[in-house]
Amino acid sequence: MRYKNFIKEFKSEYKKDKLKFSIYFILRGLVILCLILQLLKGEFENAALCFLSLILLLLPFFIEHSFKIDLPNTLEIIIMIFVFSAEILGEINNFYGIIPFWDTMLHTLNGFLMAAIGFSLFDLLNDKLKSIELSPIFLCLFSFCFSMMIGVVWEFFEYGMDKFIHFDMQKDEYITDIYTVKIDPKQNNNVISINDIDYTILYDKNGKELARLDGYLDIGLNDTMEDLIVNFIGAITFNVFGFIYLKNRDKDRIVKNFIIKNKKIESDV
Repeated sequence: MRYKNFIKEFKSEYKKDKLKFSIYFILRGLVILCLILQLLKGEFENAALCFLSLILLLLPFFIEHSFKIDLPNTLEIIIMIFVFSAEILGEINNFYGIIPFWDTMLHTLNGFLMAAIGFSLFDLLNDKLKSIELSPIFLCLFSFCFSMMIGVVWEFFEYGMDKFIHFDMQKDEYITDIYTVKIDPKQNNNVISINDIDYTILYDKNGKELARLDGYLDIGLNDTMEDLIVNFIGAITFNVFGFIYLKNRDKDRIVKNFIIKNKKIESDV
């Protein structure tokens, strides 16, 4: 019964906004095509990622149906493009490696989107409970903290996948300078600097050469910190607009495109 209601509501939404659903079907078709290609190549991990992407593309509609909320079309479209850009273009087609700023761009956008979602959660509560008046600064602070929490949890996930599944989600990179107390010969916590590293050679415990690296290999620290910094920038950017929106709800047109509304509240107005 729930499945039939979901399909009925899905068709009803399609009639209301064909642009959003056109983008949805185009992206879904591209993911299915990618899924078939990965299966033909025998890349079953990538095929699983495609299948996960199909589920994530449907997630906004499922959330709307289950929680009786209304996601703005702009927010839904950006979320769908974000999923496609991260999973299909980024992971499977290696845009993370081909385009240097791809990962930075997506983490900045993620910080912005998560701030919008956190903002909406408290804005909904503010509208529903008229007896509780939440200040704009408190709302923006919660939105910012919510976004940063999601960013940190994601970095935990990346670290876990790298540590236990042996992926490289926290992208390694070459660096030419290191500063560490680990190699202080006196072990007095003095920082030792090594600069202008040309290459390093890795050996196994038997003295066999394993690899020659073009510098010293940083195993994900820079990537993690850059991701959190741009997440911070994305969250701050949204909350600047969010604060303006709270002061001028009737005049602001930017943030309205990212604010989730309660369908019950809208139907009563």
